[in-house]
Amino acid sequence: MISEPVTREAVASHYDELDHFYRDVWGEHVHHGLWLRGNESREEAVLNLVDLIALEAQIDRGTPVCDIGCGYGATARVLASRGAEVTGITISPAQFAFARTKTSSAKFVCADWMETDLPNDKFDAAIAIESSEHMPDINGFFAQANRVLRRGGRLVIAAWLSGDTATERQRRWLLEPVCREGRMPNMGTVADYKSLGESNRFKLDRFQDITSGVARTWPAIVRRFLAKLATNPRYISFILSRHAKNRVFALTIFRIWFAYKTDAMRYGVFTFVKN
Repeated sequence: MISEPVTREAVASHYDELDHFYRDVWGEHVHHGLWLRGNESREEAVLNLVDLIALEAQIDRGTPVCDIGCGYGATARVLASRGAEVTGITISPAQFAFARTKTSSAKFVCADWMETDLPNDKFDAAIAIESSEHMPDINGFFAQANRVLRRGGRLVIAAWLSGDTATERQRRWLLEPVCREGRMPNMGTVADYKSLGESNRFKLDRFQDITSGVARTWPAIVRRFLAKLATNPRYISFILSRHAKNRVFALTIFRIWFAYKTDAMRYGVFTFVKN
Protein backbone atom coordinates (compact mmCIF):
# COMPACT_ATOMS: atom_id res chain seq x y z
CA MET A 1 0.00 0.00 0.00
CA ILE A 2 1.25 3.48 -0.92
CA SER A 3 1.04 5.61 2.21
CA GLU A 4 1.53 9.36 2.68
CA PRO A 5 1.08 11.43 5.88
CA VAL A 6 -2.01 13.56 5.20
CA THR A 7 -4.24 15.16 7.84
CA ARG A 8 -8.03 15.36 7.67
CA GLU A 9 -7.66 19.16 7.65
CA ALA A 10 -5.52 18.91 4.51
CA VAL A 11 -8.17 16.77 2.79
CA ALA A 12 -10.93 19.28 3.62
CA SER A 13 -8.73 22.21 2.55
CA HIS A 14 -7.91 20.47 -0.73
CA TYR A 15 -11.55 20.24 -1.73
CA ASP A 16 -12.46 23.68 -0.38
CA GLU A 17 -9.62 25.49 -2.17
CA LEU A 18 -10.21 23.59 -5.43
CA ASP A 19 -13.99 23.97 -5.20
CA HIS A 20 -14.38 26.02 -8.40
CA PHE A 21 -11.83 23.82 -10.20
CA TYR A 22 -13.67 20.59 -9.45
CA ARG A 23 -17.09 21.91 -10.42
CA ASP A 24 -15.81 23.60 -13.59
CA VAL A 25 -13.70 20.70 -14.83
CA TRP A 26 -15.28 17.60 -13.27
CA GLY A 27 -18.86 18.76 -12.81
CA GLU A 28 -21.01 17.91 -9.80
CA HIS A 29 -20.11 14.20 -10.01
CA VAL A 30 -16.55 14.32 -8.75
CA HIS A 31 -15.63 10.83 -9.90
CA HIS A 32 -14.73 8.79 -12.95
CA GLY A 33 -17.06 7.95 -15.78
CA LEU A 34 -17.56 4.40 -16.99
CA TRP A 35 -17.66 3.89 -20.76
CA LEU A 36 -19.52 0.69 -21.64
CA ARG A 37 -20.38 1.22 -25.32
CA GLY A 38 -17.54 3.64 -25.94
CA ASN A 39 -19.59 6.43 -27.48
CA GLU A 40 -21.20 7.80 -24.31
CA SER A 41 -20.87 11.44 -23.33
CA ARG A 42 -18.98 12.07 -20.09
CA GLU A 43 -22.31 12.79 -18.37
CA GLU A 44 -23.69 9.42 -19.51
CA ALA A 45 -20.48 7.64 -18.48
CA VAL A 46 -20.65 9.15 -14.99
CA LEU A 47 -24.18 7.82 -14.56
CA ASN A 48 -23.02 4.40 -15.79
CA LEU A 49 -20.70 4.22 -12.80
CA VAL A 50 -23.50 5.28 -10.44
CA ASP A 51 -25.72 2.57 -11.92
CA LEU A 52 -23.03 -0.07 -11.39
CA ILE A 53 -22.54 0.99 -7.76
CA ALA A 54 -26.31 0.94 -7.15
CA LEU A 55 -26.61 -2.52 -8.72
CA GLU A 56 -23.78 -3.95 -6.62
CA ALA A 57 -25.14 -2.37 -3.42
CA GLN A 58 -28.65 -3.64 -4.26
CA ILE A 59 -30.07 -0.17 -3.77
CA ASP A 60 -33.79 0.01 -4.44
CA ARG A 61 -36.74 2.16 -3.48
CA GLY A 62 -36.74 2.58 0.29
CA THR A 63 -33.18 1.27 0.81
CA PRO A 64 -31.35 3.16 3.60
CA VAL A 65 -28.00 4.18 2.07
CA CYS A 66 -24.93 5.96 3.40
CA ASP A 67 -22.83 7.78 0.77
CA ILE A 68 -19.38 8.03 2.38
CA GLY A 69 -17.48 11.03 1.02
CA CYS A 70 -20.45 12.23 -1.03
CA GLY A 71 -18.74 15.27 -2.53
CA TYR A 72 -21.28 17.70 -4.00
CA GLY A 73 -24.04 15.16 -3.44
CA ALA A 74 -24.72 14.34 -7.10
CA THR A 75 -24.73 10.56 -6.63
CA ALA A 76 -26.81 10.87 -3.47
CA ARG A 77 -29.37 12.95 -5.37
CA VAL A 78 -29.57 10.40 -8.20
CA LEU A 79 -30.20 7.58 -5.74
CA ALA A 80 -32.70 9.65 -3.76
CA SER A 81 -34.58 10.47 -6.97
CA ARG A 82 -35.03 6.71 -7.43
CA GLY A 83 -36.59 6.36 -3.98
CA ALA A 84 -33.61 5.40 -1.79
CA GLU A 85 -33.23 6.97 1.66
CA VAL A 86 -29.78 8.52 1.34
CA THR A 87 -27.49 10.14 3.89
CA GLY A 88 -24.41 11.74 2.33
CA ILE A 89 -21.32 12.64 4.36
CA THR A 90 -18.53 15.02 3.32
CA ILE A 91 -15.67 16.54 5.26
CA SER A 92 -15.58 19.62 3.01
CA PRO A 93 -17.67 22.63 4.13
CA ALA A 94 -17.66 23.96 0.54
CA GLN A 95 -19.07 20.70 -0.82
CA PHE A 96 -21.60 20.48 2.00
CA ALA A 97 -22.82 24.03 1.36
CA PHE A 98 -23.26 23.31 -2.35
CA ALA A 99 -25.04 19.99 -1.76
CA ARG A 100 -27.60 21.69 0.45
CA THR A 101 -28.48 24.23 -2.26
CA LYS A 102 -29.88 21.50 -4.51
CA THR A 103 -33.44 20.29 -4.12
CA SER A 104 -33.34 16.68 -3.02
CA SER A 105 -34.77 14.26 -0.49
CA ALA A 106 -31.20 13.18 0.37
CA LYS A 107 -29.84 14.24 3.74
CA PHE A 108 -26.34 15.73 3.93
CA VAL A 109 -23.94 15.87 6.87
CA CYS A 110 -20.66 17.79 7.12
CA ALA A 111 -18.51 15.51 9.25
CA ASP A 112 -15.39 13.39 9.43
CA TRP A 113 -16.39 9.82 8.56
CA MET A 114 -13.91 8.53 11.13
CA GLU A 115 -15.78 10.37 13.89
CA THR A 116 -19.37 10.28 12.69
CA ASP A 117 -22.04 9.59 15.29
CA LEU A 118 -24.46 7.85 12.94
CA PRO A 119 -26.42 5.11 14.77
CA ASN A 120 -25.27 1.50 14.78
CA ASP A 121 -26.93 -0.91 12.32
CA LYS A 122 -28.75 1.92 10.50
CA PHE A 123 -28.09 1.22 6.80
CA ASP A 124 -28.66 -1.62 4.36
CA ALA A 125 -26.03 -0.22 1.99
CA ALA A 126 -22.98 2.01 2.15
CA ILE A 127 -21.07 3.32 -0.86
CA ALA A 128 -17.69 5.00 -1.14
CA ILE A 129 -16.88 6.34 -4.59
CA GLU A 130 -13.23 7.43 -4.65
CA SER A 131 -13.29 8.47 -0.99
CA SER A 132 -11.62 5.57 0.84
CA GLU A 133 -8.26 6.80 -0.49
CA HIS A 134 -8.69 10.00 1.56
CA MET A 135 -9.14 8.18 4.87
CA PRO A 136 -6.12 8.54 7.17
CA ASP A 137 -6.94 5.16 8.73
CA ILE A 138 -8.29 2.73 6.14
CA ASN A 139 -8.81 0.09 8.81
CA GLY A 140 -10.93 2.57 10.75
CA PHE A 141 -12.86 3.33 7.55
CA PHE A 142 -13.92 -0.32 7.33
CA ALA A 143 -14.67 -0.48 11.06
CA GLN A 144 -17.04 2.49 10.81
CA ALA A 145 -18.77 0.97 7.80
CA ASN A 146 -19.26 -2.27 9.71
CA ARG A 147 -20.70 -0.37 12.66
CA VAL A 148 -23.37 1.54 10.71
CA LEU A 149 -24.39 -1.34 8.42
CA ARG A 150 -26.95 -3.95 9.35
CA ARG A 151 -26.02 -7.62 9.19
CA GLY A 152 -26.01 -8.64 5.54
CA GLY A 153 -25.58 -4.99 4.51
CA ARG A 154 -23.46 -4.27 1.46
CA LEU A 155 -20.43 -1.99 1.27
CA VAL A 156 -19.47 -1.03 -2.28
CA ILE A 157 -16.17 0.78 -2.80
CA ALA A 158 -14.98 2.28 -6.07
CA ALA A 159 -11.28 2.91 -5.56
CA TRP A 160 -8.10 4.15 -7.17
CA LEU A 161 -5.63 1.30 -6.78
CA SER A 162 -1.91 0.80 -6.94
CA GLY A 163 -1.03 -1.61 -9.73
CA ASP A 164 0.29 -4.96 -8.51
CA THR A 165 3.26 -4.69 -10.86
CA ALA A 166 4.11 -1.02 -10.23
CA THR A 167 7.88 -0.50 -10.36
CA GLU A 168 9.90 1.44 -7.83
CA ARG A 169 10.27 4.25 -10.36
CA GLN A 170 6.51 4.38 -10.92
CA ARG A 171 5.93 4.46 -7.17
CA ARG A 172 8.44 7.28 -6.71
CA TRP A 173 7.48 9.49 -9.66
CA LEU A 174 3.78 8.72 -10.10
CA LEU A 175 1.99 7.00 -7.22
CA GLU A 176 3.59 8.72 -4.25
CA PRO A 177 3.25 12.24 -5.77
CA VAL A 178 -0.37 11.50 -6.77
CA CYS A 179 -1.14 10.55 -3.16
CA ARG A 180 0.73 13.52 -1.74
CA GLU A 181 -0.63 16.12 -4.16
CA GLY A 182 -4.16 14.67 -4.20
CA ARG A 183 -4.25 14.53 -0.39
CA MET A 184 -4.70 10.76 -0.32
CA PRO A 185 -3.14 9.03 2.69
CA ASN A 186 -3.62 5.61 1.08
CA MET A 187 -3.61 3.92 -2.30
CA GLY A 188 -3.98 0.22 -1.73
CA THR A 189 -3.85 -2.86 -3.91
CA VAL A 190 -6.70 -5.31 -4.43
CA ALA A 191 -5.10 -7.58 -1.82
CA ASP A 192 -4.92 -4.71 0.71
CA TYR A 193 -8.64 -3.98 0.44
CA LYS A 194 -9.61 -7.65 0.62
CA SER A 195 -7.49 -8.19 3.72
CA LEU A 196 -8.74 -5.07 5.51
CA GLY A 197 -12.35 -5.86 4.69
CA GLU A 198 -12.07 -9.40 5.98
CA SER A 199 -10.34 -8.26 9.17
CA ASN A 200 -13.38 -6.03 9.84
CA ARG A 201 -15.93 -8.84 9.42
CA PHE A 202 -16.76 -8.28 5.76
CA LYS A 203 -16.83 -10.93 3.08
CA LEU A 204 -15.65 -9.89 -0.38
CA ASP A 205 -18.53 -10.91 -2.63
CA ARG A 206 -16.98 -9.62 -5.84
CA PHE A 207 -14.19 -7.46 -7.25
CA GLN A 208 -14.36 -5.88 -10.71
CA ASP A 209 -11.37 -4.29 -12.41
CA ILE A 210 -12.93 -1.62 -14.63
CA THR A 211 -9.75 0.31 -15.45
CA SER A 212 -10.27 0.05 -19.20
CA GLY A 213 -13.80 1.44 -18.84
CA VAL A 214 -12.86 4.48 -16.74
CA ALA A 215 -9.46 5.43 -18.19
CA ARG A 216 -11.06 7.74 -20.77
CA THR A 217 -11.96 10.06 -17.89
CA TRP A 218 -8.47 11.53 -17.85
CA PRO A 219 -8.00 12.60 -21.48
CA ALA A 220 -11.39 14.32 -21.14
CA ILE A 221 -10.33 16.05 -17.90
CA VAL A 222 -7.03 17.16 -19.43
CA ARG A 223 -8.84 18.65 -22.44
CA ARG A 224 -11.29 20.51 -20.22
CA PHE A 225 -8.49 21.79 -18.01
CA LEU A 226 -6.43 23.06 -20.93
CA ALA A 227 -9.51 24.76 -22.37
CA LYS A 228 -10.08 26.52 -19.05
CA LEU A 229 -6.45 27.66 -18.97
CA ALA A 230 -6.86 29.15 -22.43
CA THR A 231 -10.13 30.95 -21.73
CA ASN A 232 -10.32 31.71 -18.01
CA PRO A 233 -7.63 34.00 -16.46
CA ARG A 234 -8.62 32.81 -12.99
CA TYR A 235 -6.99 29.46 -13.68
CA ILE A 236 -3.67 31.03 -14.64
CA SER A 237 -3.78 33.26 -11.56
CA PHE A 238 -4.46 30.28 -9.31
CA ILE A 239 -1.61 28.20 -10.71
CA LEU A 240 0.86 31.10 -10.41
CA SER A 241 -0.25 32.10 -6.90
CA ARG A 242 2.26 31.31 -4.18
CA HIS A 243 -0.59 31.30 -1.68
CA ALA A 244 -2.53 28.50 -3.36
CA LYS A 245 -1.62 25.41 -1.35
CA ASN A 246 -3.18 22.98 -3.83
CA ARG A 247 -2.10 24.50 -7.15
CA VAL A 248 0.19 21.49 -7.74
CA PHE A 249 -2.94 19.42 -8.45
CA ALA A 250 -2.81 20.83 -11.98
CA LEU A 251 0.32 18.71 -12.46
CA THR A 252 -1.28 15.74 -10.71
CA ILE A 253 -3.91 15.49 -13.46
CA PHE A 254 -1.17 14.62 -15.94
CA ARG A 255 0.51 12.21 -13.51
CA ILE A 256 -2.73 10.27 -13.07
CA TRP A 257 -3.32 10.08 -16.82
CA PHE A 258 0.19 8.70 -17.32
CA ALA A 259 -0.15 6.32 -14.36
CA TYR A 260 -3.20 4.73 -15.98
CA LYS A 261 -1.50 4.49 -19.37
CA THR A 262 1.46 2.66 -17.82
CA ASP A 263 -0.62 0.37 -15.53
CA ALA A 264 0.91 1.93 -12.43
CA MET A 265 -2.65 2.68 -11.34
CA ARG A 266 -5.79 0.59 -11.63
CA TYR A 267 -9.44 1.23 -10.80
CA GLY A 268 -11.72 -1.29 -9.18
CA VAL A 269 -15.12 -1.84 -7.58
CA PHE A 270 -15.30 -3.98 -4.43
CA THR A 271 -18.58 -5.45 -3.20
CA PHE A 272 -18.38 -6.46 0.47
CA VAL A 273 -21.12 -8.02 2.61
CA LYS A 274 -21.22 -7.63 6.38
CA ASN A 275 -21.07 -11.02 8.09
